[in-house]
Amino acid sequence: MTLSEQQDEKAEQSVGAFTLAGPLSSAPPVTLPYPVPEPDEQWQLPNGFAHVFYGERNQGITRPVIMADGFNLGRSDLKWLYAGLDRDHPFLSELRRRDRDVILLGFEERTTSILDNAQTAVAAVQRTLAEQLGGAPLTVGGFSMGGLITRYALARLEMLRMDHRTGLYFSYDSPHRGGVVPIGLQAFAHFIPVANDFARQMNSPAARQMLWRHYDPETGQVGIAPERKEFLRKLEEVGGWPRLPRILALANGRGDGRGLAIPPGETVLKVERIYPGTTFHTQAQGKDVIVAELKRRFPKAEKTIKTSGFPEPDGAPGGTLRSYGILADMLKKAGAQVDLRHEDVCFVPSVSAVAIRDIDQQKDLYADIDALDPSESEVDDFVCSSTTTAHTAITEELCGWLLDRLPD
Repeated sequence: MTLSEQQDEKAEQSVGAFTLAGPLSSAPPVTLPYPVPEPDEQWQLPNGFAHVFYGERNQGITRPVIMADGFNLGRSDLKWLYAGLDRDHPFLSELRRRDRDVILLGFEERTTSILDNAQTAVAAVQRTLAEQLGGAPLTVGGFSMGGLITRYALARLEMLRMDHRTGLYFSYDSPHRGGVVPIGLQAFAHFIPVANDFARQMNSPAARQMLWRHYDPETGQVGIAPERKEFLRKLEEVGGWPRLPRILALANGRGDGRGLAIPPGETVLKVERIYPGTTFHTQAQGKDVIVAELKRRFPKAEKTIKTSGFPEPDGAPGGTLRSYGILADMLKKAGAQVDLRHEDVCFVPSVSAVAIRDIDQQKDLYADIDALDPSESEVDDFVCSSTTTAHTAITEELCGWLLDRLPD
């Protein structure tokens, strides 16, 4: 093997050193671009931890708002979460100005089973109740997968007849009916010939539970992961949703049936030099639709990835993720030449975020939510963004809507 080939082999192996995540739970830079205050309290919890920030005029926990971190590989970084929740729009500052106590909930491993991390949320609720001054109702919720974790936690507490004293539950762009990572990208994670972070993330328990459809690296089959079926069964066992609090859902995607302008079946990313000839296509409807043609040199291999019976999720209304952009960045860093047509695709469809439609059918995935009867949603009230925004992006529009609905 020549020196050039050895360098290319190392470059191919390095490509998987990334994960897919929204802005709140992505890997933070070395230096935070936003000053984060020191917490008033820090709690160690089973499988997790919390940072507590009192409201401006509070001397202890009085009117608590518990907010759970979302999905990514590894341990939560609550400083980064605080920065993300306050930098672009001062959501946390406004909560504290209104004398709300902010409790940020993190997990030792965010790809652990949603059911296991829900135990951390249960512990956070119980610790809050034990320390709270007075009897103001709690607000409990989360961002992305954090919304699923807290949903299950509260519902389980109710099933056990344990009083959580929660007046409001909210989810912020949470994949209640499933999230979407393109199947070609999932397959590529396991096409990289060495163990890598992207593959660990895509095949983790949480990913298998959350994703609408999953690529199984052992069989090469595409379908509903057994872990997702079991999670949905467990969720049903506890009643599906907490029944005592008011339930709110916020979506980063639009509610008028319009998403990104991404034509189905076209080349979205083509790679040369590193993984030369590897090509990804936007998802199209039909049988045996090619979504990726994977090629590598070390060791030499080729694989064609197909789907059948899928709708067209890439351009669907919903909170977006730089799914192809993140991969393209890593490929370029490794020395590849890339032809990238679309950086962003839909990650959490709007209909999933507000729990009003499943995402199996094209007509449901692209439903005009604004024209539907709101009572068709499983939640009590919801809001969709007026423009397409990134998954878990903190906007004045969405945060203002939520702030106006907090319990007294």
